[in-house]
Amino acid sequence: MKSILLTIVIVGCLVVTCMATGASDTAALLGRWDLTVSMDGRPVPSWFEVIKSGSRMLVGRFVGGGGSARPVSRYYFADGKLSFSIPPQWEREDRDLSVEGQFQGDSLVGTMVMPSGKKFNWAGRRAPALQRTAEPVWGDPVSIFDGKTLAGWHAPGTNQWVADNGILRSPHSGSNFITDSRYMDFKLHIEFRYPRGSNSGVYLRGRYEVQIEDLEGAEPPNDVIGAVYGFLPPCVAASKGPGEWQTYDITLVGRLVTIVFNGKTVVCNAEIPGITGGALDSREGEPGPIYLQGDHGPIEYRNITIAVPR
Repeated sequence: MKSILLTIVIVGCLVVTCMATGASDTAALLGRWDLTVSMDGRPVPSWFEVIKSGSRMLVGRFVGGGGSARPVSRYYFADGKLSFSIPPQWEREDRDLSVEGQFQGDSLVGTMVMPSGKKFNWAGRRAPALQRTAEPVWGDPVSIFDGKTLAGWHAPGTNQWVADNGILRSPHSGSNFITDSRYMDFKLHIEFRYPRGSNSGVYLRGRYEVQIEDLEGAEPPNDVIGAVYGFLPPCVAASKGPGEWQTYDITLVGRLVTIVFNGKTVVCNAEIPGITGGALDSREGEPGPIYLQGDHGPIEYRNITIAVPR
C-alpha cells in the first residue's frame, strides 16, 4: 500500500511539474521577439509577437525582411518547441513561410523555410520595452541636410541621390539613403514631394517606416501614407496628393510616436510594436539612423531637421 501511495505521489508530482513547466514555457514565449535571420551570410531582421487568444490558443503577428506585418493565425508550442507558418504575401509565392524554434537560455533559436524552399537559421531575443521615466527636454533643431551636398549621408549601394538647390532628390529607383549619425529619441521635421504612382518612406532609427505613397485608399489602412507601415494607421486623411510639397513632423520617444502630417495629427503618442519590413536591423534597444527609401520610385526631400533631448 505504501508503495502504491508513493508511486501515486511521485506520478502526481511529475504531472504537476510538467504542467508547471509547460505553463512557464508558454508564459516565457508571450511577448515580442526581435530576430536576426542569417541568409547566405547576410543578417536580415525579422520580428514576431505572441499573444493569447482565449485561455489556450496563441496568435500574433510576424514581420519578415520586407513587406507588411502579417497575422499569425496560430503558434504551436509543445515540449519546448515552437512552430508556425505564414501564408504567401506576394503573387510570386506559392508556398507558406514556415518557422520552427526552441529556447536556448532566455533566447530563441531556430530555422525558417522560405516560400522558395531555402532554409535559414535565425536567433531571437526578447524585444525591449523602451519605456521612458521622464519627459524629454528638447534641444534646438539642427539641419541634417545642408541643401548643397550629400554630407552626413550615405547610400549602401550605387548612389543615385543628388543635392539640387536645397532639394535632396532621387530621380529614379535605386539605393536607400541613410544618415551617418544615429539617434534614439528625437523630433524630426521633413518635407517631401513625389510624382504620381511613386512610393517612399522615412525610417525612424532605421527600423520603423512612416509610409509615403500615391495609393491612398487602395491599400489596407495600416499601409497608406501617414501610417507606421503595417502597424499604425493614420486617424484622418491629410495627404495633398502627388506633385505637392508635404510635411511630416514626427516625435519618437521610446516606442511612442506622434506623426503630424501637413499640420494634422494622424498618429498620437501611439506605441510602435516592432520593426517594419525593410528595417536595417532588429536591435531595437540601440540608436539608429534616419533612412529614406529610394528603391520604390522617384522622390524629393527638403528642409530636414532633427532635435534630440538635452
